[in-house]
Amino acid sequence: MTNLDLDAAAWRKSSYSGDNGGECIEVAPGFPGLVPVRDSKDPSGPALVFPAAAWLAFVEGVRAGDFPTDC
Repeated sequence: MTNLDLDAAAWRKSSYSGDNGGECIEVAPGFPGLVPVRDSKDPSGPALVFPAAAWLAFVEGVRAGDFPTDC
């Protein structure tokens, strides 16, 4: 995979992120077949890039309650 230029990405906060200022992620649409994800508290930090199908499976698992949310 080649490196993606995420400098101009239009990041948006995930609707599943908490409102308390912690545990927030952002995703960047506009990368066909890929979903860049980053920590909103560290926007200049690294981003992870997932295949779109893997990200969709993860989101569906979250919606279905497959992952514990109490830490």
